[in-house]
Amino acid sequence: MAEVAYDGASRVFPGAKPVRAVDELELRIGDGEFLVLVGPSGSGKSTALRMIAGLEDIDEGAIHIGGNDVTNVPPKSRDIAMVFQSYALYPHMTVAENMGFALRLRKTKKDVIREKVTQAADMLDLREYLDRKPRELSGGQRQRVAMGRAIVRDPSVFLMDEPLSNLDAKLRVETRANIAALQRRLGTTTVYVTHDQVEAMTMGHRVAVLADGKLQQVDTPRELYERPANSFVAGFIGSPAMNLRAARLTEGGASFDGQTVPLPRETVSAAAARGLGEVTVGLRPESLQLGAPGGEGTELTVELVEELGADALVHARPESAGSDTRLVVRIDGREPPELGERVSVTARDPNELHLFDPSTGARLAD
Repeated sequence: MAEVAYDGASRVFPGAKPVRAVDELELRIGDGEFLVLVGPSGSGKSTALRMIAGLEDIDEGAIHIGGNDVTNVPPKSRDIAMVFQSYALYPHMTVAENMGFALRLRKTKKDVIREKVTQAADMLDLREYLDRKPRELSGGQRQRVAMGRAIVRDPSVFLMDEPLSNLDAKLRVETRANIAALQRRLGTTTVYVTHDQVEAMTMGHRVAVLADGKLQQVDTPRELYERPANSFVAGFIGSPAMNLRAARLTEGGASFDGQTVPLPRETVSAAAARGLGEVTVGLRPESLQLGAPGGEGTELTVELVEELGADALVHARPESAGSDTRLVVRIDGREPPELGERVSVTARDPNELHLFDPSTGARLAD
């Protein structure tokens, strides 16, 4: 096990206009920690992972593993094991041979290889498949074989690059639970890349959110959800995403979508100190409540209802906000409104509002 550190690490792809795929990344991953790198396509998360592995050059800064500078160390000498999206299994080898291949390359004794492979197979419930070829396995079983191949190496760091993206929805849920449980059992430092923020929130001890090569925020899943550092994180973390609206500051609070919500004095002061007459207001879908038309709040027309069982997500468009600004409201799923129905929406609690600087996106004081 080992700590991993990015020290101002950058990866710059050359060209007529150089692209800073990872831009001066400063990030510490603790010994035994499960850290998830998440972000949209092109955010730099896979490049950042490959920099740890030595599969991408480091153009600025450094990478440390276990306190050692590995910036110029070849991949095979970094004591890491990587699990890829594509499984990368040898089709002509059995499961046991695939899992023990790296140990064979190290000239490890056959009885030691057999012992390590058997132990890993027991952990992953693969014992009965050791003599099968990859083509005889399901996608989930192949992914477990790829995990087993990494485990037998007993590395200091596991690196996982979207390992579940080829699995169906049900198997993804099951496998991510298995990976999280296995990581807790082994205690190996793990860096996991995904574009799926639900996956990130359910697996990581901490989650690092990247956008355009820059680190936006790193924190526990709960803190990311409740205190996003900026409007990008607010809109990216959470399913469905936070509702974000431009709001005019008044003496009474923030005015948006035809209603005025009172704000804490500290928040108004923070906005005034920045010279802001307008802010970006964020409200989670569960922080809104529906009422009868003509009541307090904003008048809306229901355009879509997603019935999810216990909950329902109501997508409704406020006439005062223009044609492209739906609000999403999470409600009890037992009595959803009808399509086309007129409703009103209000904020449940002003303390659940999130406010951001409209120009920089930075969070304003609570």
